[in-house]
Amino acid sequence: MRTSVESTRAVEGFMGKRGPRTDGTQVSADLFRATLGTHAAGVVIVTAPSPDGPPVGMTATSFTSVSLAPPLVSFYVNAASGTWPGIRDARGFAVNILAEHQHDTAARFATRGVDRFAPPTRWSEGPDGLPLLDGVAAHVLCERHDLLAVGDHWLVVGRVVGAAVDGGTDPLLYHRGRYGRFDGKG
Repeated sequence: MRTSVESTRAVEGFMGKRGPRTDGTQVSADLFRATLGTHAAGVVIVTAPSPDGPPVGMTATSFTSVSLAPPLVSFYVNAASGTWPGIRDARGFAVNILAEHQHDTAARFATRGVDRFAPPTRWSEGPDGLPLLDGVAAHVLCERHDLLAVGDHWLVVGRVVGAAVDGGTDPLLYHRGRYGRFDGKG
């Protein structure tokens, strides 16, 4: 872990007299992860039906809105993910926006080699066979709109065709490698 002096030097090394360098230099993977780890993000589980077996699902913190007209959302998935082929081949997917008490569910869907939909996961089949997790803050139901290769990930864009919100539930957050909650104070 860098000290604040080392971090300051890293930033100073990046910044020139006229602003950020644009000479093609890349930041190290460790510094990149540490920097982005300071950004708190909501936690979702993206689920999709599979025509040849059990549904697929993965934890994501890259979920965001894209457009209101038409209503579009997006998330990123690692191209090497074992879940990627199932999501890529599905006509639609569900975004399950996790509630603050669902950190164990988030960890389960981020773990390789487990049956993510087996107990203790509670879920039901929604419209078009979309797997919907129980107890979430919200569901966003999507048809696949677009896919775009970006670096070592795929950008998945979905057209929102349905949504449901539990107005009394606060979201689960991810910050500096840990799950947490939003206290709304301040």
